[in-house]
Amino acid sequence: MLKYLIVGVGGFFGSMMRFWVGTLLTAKLGTRVPWGTFAVNTTGSFLIGLIVTVLVARSDLSPNWRYLIPIGFIGGYTTFSAFEYETFRSFESGDMLIAALNVIGSIIAGFLCVWLGVLAGRAIEHQ
Repeated sequence: MLKYLIVGVGGFFGSMMRFWVGTLLTAKLGTRVPWGTFAVNTTGSFLIGLIVTVLVARSDLSPNWRYLIPIGFIGGYTTFSAFEYETFRSFESGDMLIAALNVIGSIIAGFLCVWLGVLAGRAIEHQ
């Protein structure tokens, strides 16, 4: 039961952070391009690469850290369903370029961010 509570606490804070980032970027950049979701998905991709790499390398850490950060916080923080909906809305409104750029950009940037996160995690572990 404790692990569910830990995941819930992480998800609570991840969701709040997602809302904050999305609100901030929407206020600054507008709503035509879903920059908030894009930023959350790419930074979440980096974070999961970094955190999981560090947690796997440090087997002395409690498994509760895996429940709290990658499953709870990052799971609450990233927004794949929002990404899909926003892409659909662009597609539905006839803005095919934005829809296509959102899909292609999110996949490529997300992959690169996971890769950079893993490299950063390995660099931390090899110090």
